[in-house]
Amino acid sequence: MGQLGWWHIVVCVVVFPLKFPVAWHQMSIIFLGPSINYTCASNASLERCDAACTSWSYDNSTFATTITSEWDLVCLDANLVKLSQTIFMFGILVGGVLFGSLADKYGRRPPLVVAVIIQLVSGVATALIGSFWLFVVLRFLTAVATGGTMVTSFVLIMEIIGPKWRELFSVLYQIPFNLGHLTLAGFAYFLRDWRELQFALSIFSVLMLSYYWLVPESPRYLFTSGNVDGAVTVLETAAKRNNIESATIRNDIELYAKEKSRTASASDSKGNVLDLFRTPNMRAKTLFMCFNWFVCGLAFFGVAQYIGHAGGDIYTNVAISAALELPGTLLCIYMMKAYGRKKTLIFSNTLTGISMLVIAFVPQSASALNVGLASIGLVGMSISFPTVYLYAGELFPTVVRNVGIGTASMIARFGSMIAPFVAGFGSIAYWLPPCIFGLVPLVGAFFVFFLPETQGHPLPETLEDGENFGKRRAPTNGVSDAAASVENGKH
Repeated sequence: MGQLGWWHIVVCVVVFPLKFPVAWHQMSIIFLGPSINYTCASNASLERCDAACTSWSYDNSTFATTITSEWDLVCLDANLVKLSQTIFMFGILVGGVLFGSLADKYGRRPPLVVAVIIQLVSGVATALIGSFWLFVVLRFLTAVATGGTMVTSFVLIMEIIGPKWRELFSVLYQIPFNLGHLTLAGFAYFLRDWRELQFALSIFSVLMLSYYWLVPESPRYLFTSGNVDGAVTVLETAAKRNNIESATIRNDIELYAKEKSRTASASDSKGNVLDLFRTPNMRAKTLFMCFNWFVCGLAFFGVAQYIGHAGGDIYTNVAISAALELPGTLLCIYMMKAYGRKKTLIFSNTLTGISMLVIAFVPQSASALNVGLASIGLVGMSISFPTVYLYAGELFPTVVRNVGIGTASMIARFGSMIAPFVAGFGSIAYWLPPCIFGLVPLVGAFFVFFLPETQGHPLPETLEDGENFGKRRAPTNGVSDAAASVENGKH
């Protein structure tokens, strides 16, 4: 079916819009539960958080209603908004693990369609309920489904795109997320009642129900699961759409299946998560890479929410910061090709770290400057996130690649789970959130110095390859360290 043709492009055009609701649901808390001004309504002479105050009056000049005003999530209950977002991010983690397993067992398309249905039903139901804790439960289910759509769609795209184009499409896949973040500000500007906003963001998934008919199953999955006839059918359809000869596909696939069966060996067995930590070099690379995924989860979602607290017009702030993500993602494509994965990740983490640390030394009243600096930080993370996806895929050996990326992704979710609380530390000290969002990426950038460059090197296959990849041998016979450096286990 070729590495890239009209069939591949059509499938990508159909699947990529799935990232819009991914962005909307993950970022919507910025507008569903924003910080708003309020006073004590039960007794105007009391401080707003006085123990004797039993009801509150809210400033509705920016938002008609929010979950904060509807359920009085203020004072001692103010952290419940942050907790709801933490639980949501935990749902993303659960969904990635759950639907990742379902995708390996039942294929990519069925779990994807099921996730879309759950996302639609739970998302719409969230806009209709009257209880905060029911809101949290339904948002959790929405998150599980959203995590499911993320993992199944990404795997499907990477399996149908030829190796030559995977690097490009792994980054292009992120662009609809950037556009979703940008359009969220537009939806929120015109829909200032939180229920109307939640409904509008959720009903879009109705269009995704068409995936049952429009999205093909991964031919790679069909082949590896023993469904040769199904794989041949998909490949023949793709070949015809791409104007490629399809007459020999069945024969080629059957011959390949026999050859693969005959040459199967113990080396084909898969590793487990413990294999990532058994040997010293592999253990160090795993820890450094996982920390950088944590950086992305914490700083990307944390800075995005911090901008919502930064003062000024919240709609303009979010729109500007989201608009800057797009050139950052496009810049990532150029930088990874021109400078490699290592230098790109060091640069982007450092950019975020420095821009956020500068905020700590800028007066709080200079909201425009603060938002501008935070937006630059978000640009850095829009470069880092696609980079760590590709970097990890090339760093971990084949036998533990899926479990390695899965483990790193899980660590990123822990970062995104604590991000709402870090963004809210501004109520303790103005400089605290930007310091944390600045120092953590700088530590991540420092750790990247200890990782090998992967660009242009063969992918490590076995655990031995993974241990030797980037490992330096002791110099012998006067040979310098540089000459003795082992960049890959295959010599």
